[in-house]
Amino acid sequence: MTTTRETMNDDADVVRPPIDSVSGRPDRAPDGAPDDVTEVLPAVGALAPPLGLTAAPMSAPLVPGELPTAMSDDVTECLPHTSVATASRSEPLSVLEARGISAWFGSHKVLEEVSLTMQAGKVTALIGPSGCGKSTFLRILNRMHELVPSASLAGEVLLDGDDIYDRDKKLQDARRHIGMVFQKPNPFPAMSIYDNVVSGLKLTGVRASRSDKDGLVERSLTAAGLWKEVKDRLKQPGGGLSGGQQQRLCIARSLAVRPKVLLMDEPCSALDPTSTRVIEETMTELQKEVTIVIVTHNMQQAQRVSQHTAFFLASLGTPGAIVEHGDTDAMFSEPQDERTWDYVNGRFG
Repeated sequence: MTTTRETMNDDADVVRPPIDSVSGRPDRAPDGAPDDVTEVLPAVGALAPPLGLTAAPMSAPLVPGELPTAMSDDVTECLPHTSVATASRSEPLSVLEARGISAWFGSHKVLEEVSLTMQAGKVTALIGPSGCGKSTFLRILNRMHELVPSASLAGEVLLDGDDIYDRDKKLQDARRHIGMVFQKPNPFPAMSIYDNVVSGLKLTGVRASRSDKDGLVERSLTAAGLWKEVKDRLKQPGGGLSGGQQQRLCIARSLAVRPKVLLMDEPCSALDPTSTRVIEETMTELQKEVTIVIVTHNMQQAQRVSQHTAFFLASLGTPGAIVEHGDTDAMFSEPQDERTWDYVNGRFG
C-alpha cells in the first residue's frame, strides 16, 4: 500500500499534510521551503551513523587506537545487540526498490512518481542535470529526506520487499542497512583512523571485542582500498589524510556495520583523477558484496562503473522524474528517448 508521510525525527509527533481523497497523496505540503533544495539540506555527514560490511579474516591483530572519551571502549551496553564475530555475508545480496516516489519541500514539489528497481549486486547510476532531484531521491532511499524541515513524501521504498518507512521500522535500522557516502569527505577529523572506522558500532548497537574490532578495521579498510596506505598509522587523525584517502576512509566507516546497500552522492566530484580511479576500482570490487547506487554528473564515470542507469530530468518548472532507465550500455548507445541521447552526448546539462 502506498503511504503518504510528513517526514520527521523519531522523537517528533507525526504531522501529515491534508490528503487528497482520490489520489491518496498530499493535497498540499507545508509552506516555507526554498526553491533551491540545497539551501536547506544540513551537513548531515557527521550526524548519520556510519554504515558497512565485513570480508575475510585478518592474518594478525592490529595495534588498536584509543577511543575518544565520549565513546566507551565497550559497546556491549548498546541495544539492539549484533555480534561482529558471528556476522557473515552468506545471505543473498539485496534489492532496493522505489515505488511511486513523489517529494516536496514545503509547497514545492521536486519529484513526481519515481519508480526504480536497483538490482542486487549491481551499480545503478543516477544521471541528469543539476536540480532534477537525483540527490533528493538518493536521500529518500535511506530516510535522510526527513532531516529537512517541512519535507514530505509519498510512495514506498522497499528493501528486499520491506518498506523502510513502515511505522514498525526503526530509523536506525534503515541507516544501518542502507549506508551513505557524501560528495564531500566527512571523517571525524580529531578521531584516529582506527576509531573513525569503528565509530559506527556504538551508534548502531553492534557488540565487538577488541580483537573483533581489530579485524573489522583491517577488513573495512582493505575493502575500501586504503589498508596498505594507512596500516602503520592507525592512531593518527583521520583529518590528516588526503582528500581521496578521507573519502575512502568514509567508505570504510560505512562498510564497518555491513550495509546491504551503499548510496554514493557524487563521491568523486571533489577528487583528483588518480583518487577518482581508486574510488571507481573500489566500487567495482564492492559490488560483489553490496548493492550500490551512485549519483554522478560524469557520464564517462557512469559508463565505467555502472550496469544500470536512470536518467532524471526536470524542465519548465515541473518536478523531477525519470525519463528512462535501463542497461547502461544501451542507455548510452541506443536510448529510447531523444532527450536521453541529447543529454549523454553533452547537448545540454
